[in-house]
Amino acid sequence: MPTRRNLLIMGAGAGMVLTIGVPIFAHDGPGHAKSATAVTEVFGEGVKLTAVAVEYDAPVKGVDLSAGNFAVEGRTVTGVFASTSADPAGRAEIGPFVIVALSPEDANAALARKIGQQGGAASGPGGNVGGVGGRGPGQAGDIPAYDTIYPAASAAVLQPGPITLADGHVVAGGDSAIETTKVKNLVVDDFRQLVFNDPETGDLLRYNLFVPKDYDASRSYPLVLFMHDAGATSDVTRTTLFQGLGAISWASPEDQAKRPCFVLAPQYAEIIVDNESRTSSMMETTIHLVEALAKEYSIDRKRLYATGQSGGCMMSIAMNIAYPGFFAASFLVAGQWGSTLVKPLAQAKLFVLVSQDDPGAFPGENAIMEVLEQEGAKISRAVWNGTWSAEQFRTAFEAIDAKDTPINYVSFEKGTVIPAGESTAGASGHRNTWRIAYTIEPIREWIFRQHG
Repeated sequence: MPTRRNLLIMGAGAGMVLTIGVPIFAHDGPGHAKSATAVTEVFGEGVKLTAVAVEYDAPVKGVDLSAGNFAVEGRTVTGVFASTSADPAGRAEIGPFVIVALSPEDANAALARKIGQQGGAASGPGGNVGGVGGRGPGQAGDIPAYDTIYPAASAAVLQPGPITLADGHVVAGGDSAIETTKVKNLVVDDFRQLVFNDPETGDLLRYNLFVPKDYDASRSYPLVLFMHDAGATSDVTRTTLFQGLGAISWASPEDQAKRPCFVLAPQYAEIIVDNESRTSSMMETTIHLVEALAKEYSIDRKRLYATGQSGGCMMSIAMNIAYPGFFAASFLVAGQWGSTLVKPLAQAKLFVLVSQDDPGAFPGENAIMEVLEQEGAKISRAVWNGTWSAEQFRTAFEAIDAKDTPINYVSFEKGTVIPAGESTAGASGHRNTWRIAYTIEPIREWIFRQHG
């Protein structure tokens, strides 16, 4: 009988194989396929298999490719193009790779898999602190049941139609398939997986660290600390990266081109906060980790930023209370805290986002805002629609930003964060807040404008 830890490790390597035909291409003639790589991308709702990159032993002519040239069982092929690498960003007129793009809307695109719970504290709805009141997933410091794994992506791709090589040769289609033997996790693979042993608390903390490309020690860089919700509690380090965009959004090539920064994403193996507004020793350990990184790298201590969702939001609040001024600004998503404890937040720079469909965090944040206003904090408020386009979010952001207050409080209008057809029961309104929150770029821009 495998242990829970072994089950997680085996699951992480088992993958999701979409078998079709015989798993091999014919190797006779020029231009046969050498290998195939599964390509994943992280969305607000988690990691998905979104492409297969097929490598040929000769350059392929992209102009003649079409979706009909390739098929993946059970998936919708949305496009096919040549590339210089297994990364779809390498799209080119001619290249040795063919990217077979797959619809992220396919029912089986998501890689998250639920497993039977073994031991640990009882998990509340959605496994998230702060969502629906009650005891939640446990007390601070508890080891909860880990019920979600993220298997390595795997697929088998078929080339039923002919493709043309750059030299004019044609590779005929066939009825055999090739299985992926590699995985490329876009952005996720750019994070390093490390371990911090805190000599002060005695804690061991696994963490993911993104170091800016072409890091230059003569420059000074900001650091963003992202802390996951209780539902992502795990001893598998990359879980927080696969779960959603909380860390990934700041490290994307697009964001890094505009706002290069370090991104720190701890992977907590225990509940870090609870609904009684208590933290585990991981609060001190995480602060110590940030301080250690600031000594190791050229990190600007006046541009440290905190963000988190649900339990991670609550930890951000607790840190701002316990370590006033440590963070230049914080992006708080779907959290709450004891309103009698939050007076120190009146001096902080905050962007707060919550859904009106969140029966715990919405009234909790309202109570916090009332206390902060009583303490003299200047707060701008707005109601946004979770279904808006990027352009609509930017327009709404500009309206609240024009008020130029240190605290912005935005709630998503009731009924706008839960996808059509999804149940509104339990913590759905809670979880879907961060599905959207980290897609809103102007909020990230606002965070980086704040300095300590």
